[in-house]
Amino acid sequence: MTQDLEGRIGQALQRAVVPEVRAFAERLALAAGNAVAVLFYGSNLRTGSLEGVLDFYVLTEGPQAEKIWPRVSYHEWTFEGVPLRAKVATMALDTFRAAAAGERLDTTIWARFVQPSGIAWQRDEAALGRVTAAVSGAARTAARLAVALGPATGTAEDYWRALFRATYAAEFRVEKAGREDTILSVNREHFDGLLPLALAADDIAFERLPNGAFRPELSERDRTRMLDWWKRRQRLGKPYNVLRLLKASTTFEGAARYAAWKIERHTGVPVTITPWRERHPVLSAPGVLWHVWRTRKAMERKPA
Repeated sequence: MTQDLEGRIGQALQRAVVPEVRAFAERLALAAGNAVAVLFYGSNLRTGSLEGVLDFYVLTEGPQAEKIWPRVSYHEWTFEGVPLRAKVATMALDTFRAAAAGERLDTTIWARFVQPSGIAWQRDEAALGRVTAAVSGAARTAARLAVALGPATGTAEDYWRALFRATYAAEFRVEKAGREDTILSVNREHFDGLLPLALAADDIAFERLPNGAFRPELSERDRTRMLDWWKRRQRLGKPYNVLRLLKASTTFEGAARYAAWKIERHTGVPVTITPWRERHPVLSAPGVLWHVWRTRKAMERKPA
């Protein structure tokens, strides 16, 4: 049954992507030098919009360079007169595959890539097969945990909802209540039928009930083993995310430009990026915030 899941995932990964995104992905791949594929994900994948920040994962050949991954960078590029902005995560494909399969302590890869994504650039057909297998692993890992966390009997949405509620709670970030419902509602077509395929690929039997619900045939031993696997990752989720944030604060390429764009977008106050601010985004942050505060106050006092 693994091939059924991979067939479904492979088809989804080859979804249509707008030309601007494909051009940006190719540019990122060429800059990396050893890229195997570039994945595109996030709300812009669903809407086709070029507004805001595009989200890419550049998957590379060879061993993982960093112990705390992925490496994150921010890029701005104008393609045929269209200004584009992107946040880019870079990591080795082998590490991505292992993380998606649940072989690492990380929770973000399989939780992120059980959701929709598309291949915006690939080196060759073999690359497509390797990425498809990796993303299929994310679906299998997510489905295993979903049925371990979810009810004894429930709909597919009940299980996915339990999964996303747990993974968001384990990460060091604030999400609006009901975020899991939003994910499921806006990606309904993607998740429709995915759970049974992922369970079958992982040799987890289940019963389909007349009302459309599922009853996974998960032994207590298997459920306990899966929950123990999750508890370890749950405990380390927030500390691991803090380490990533600390690393990003000193290694996020283009952090100053990304912050300046975000500040102007949300406050209307432009921020000049000096060479010093580019090199020291963390140290320059207090001065930038002071400038924004003073400018906003001046704008409020200015007569209409």
